Amino acid sequence: MTQQAQPRLGQKTRDPWLDNAKMVLVTIVVVGHMVVLVPGGDEQSRMYDFIYYFHIPAFVLVTGYLSKSFRYSRRHLWALLTTLVVPYVVFSWLMIHWRETLDQVPPGLEWFQNPRWPMWYLVATVIWRLLTPLLKVHWLMVPASVAVSLLAGLTNQELFDLNRTMGFLPFFVIGLHLKAEHLALLRRRFVWVAGIVGVLFLWWLAARTDRYWATQFLYFRASYDELGYSAGDGIWIRARLIVVALIGSASVLALVPHGRSFLTKMGAWSLVVYLCHGFVVRYLEYRGYEDWMPGTSWWSVVITVATALALALFLASEPIARALNYVVDPVNSISKLARARRHSSSG
Repeated sequence: MTQQAQPRLGQKTRDPWLDNAKMVLVTIVVVGHMVVLVPGGDEQSRMYDFIYYFHIPAFVLVTGYLSKSFRYSRRHLWALLTTLVVPYVVFSWLMIHWRETLDQVPPGLEWFQNPRWPMWYLVATVIWRLLTPLLKVHWLMVPASVAVSLLAGLTNQELFDLNRTMGFLPFFVIGLHLKAEHLALLRRRFVWVAGIVGVLFLWWLAARTDRYWATQFLYFRASYDELGYSAGDGIWIRARLIVVALIGSASVLALVPHGRSFLTKMGAWSLVVYLCHGFVVRYLEYRGYEDWMPGTSWWSVVITVATALALALFLASEPIARALNYVVDPVNSISKLARARRHSSSG
C-alpha cells in the first residue's frame, strides 16, 4: 500500500501487475466500506461478506511480498517513519476531528492507542515490517505465523489493534516467502478460469456465512470468547477461514490484468486512496446516504458499488492524488518539492 520510489538506472523496473493489484485491492477496500452504508438486508450482507473473505488477506499478502527487501538500515527505517508512522499520526488526528465535526465520535474513543477503521493497517504494517528480518529467516515462519494467528483469538489485545495484527500475520509472512516464480503461476494461460471458479465459490459461501461462523470472524480481531465460541471451536473456524482467504486471494490476484493499463499508474497512489476515502464515506453516512437508496435491494448495492468505484478512481487520478499526497506523505512530498525548486533555480 505504501508508495514506491521510481526505479533508478540499473534497477529492475516496476512490475505493472503489482501496481494493478494494489489499485484493484484498494478499490475493493473502498467498496467494502461503502457497502456498510447500504440499508441492511440479505443483498447487503452477502456483498459485504464476499468482500471481507478476501480483500484484507490479499492486501496483506501483497504488502508482505513488497516488504521482502526491508532491513534495519537508515534508509528503510526512515522510509518506515515517513511513509507509515507520520501518516498514521496525521490521519488519526484528522479522522477523529472530522468525526467530531460530523458528531460521530464514540464516547471515550482513544484515537491514537486504539486505531480502528481504517488506520489500523498502518500501525500493523509498521509492526510487520519491523519483524520482517526475523519472519523471512526460514519458511517455518509460515506455520509459526499461523499458530500465532490461531492463538491470538484467545486474547483481546486492543492496544494498537494487536489482535488484528496477529490475526492477519500469516498472510504477511506468506507474502514475504513468495517468490516471483510463485506469483508467475497466477499469470499462466487459463489460470483466470480457476480464478473465476474461486470467486464464484466465495460468492456462494457469502450467502451462507451464518451457517458456519459469524461475520465478525472475518475481521480476525475479536477474541473467540467475545464472539461466543469456545477456544477449540474458534481455532477451528479461524483455521478454515485462513484457507478460504488464501483461496480467495489467489483467485482475485489471478484475475488482475498482467500488463500496463490505466490501473498501473493509479496503483502507485493506493495509500492516498486508502487514507482519504474514509472522510467521504463518513460524510455520506452523516448526510443520510442510506435514505437515498431504493431500500434493501440489489439496486442499492449496485449504485453503491458504482459510487465506490468512481470515488477510488477519482482519488487515484494523477492531479488529485498528487495534491492529496502532500498530506498523505508530507515529509517526502515537501523534500521533493524543495529539491525541484533548488534544481530549477540552479538551472
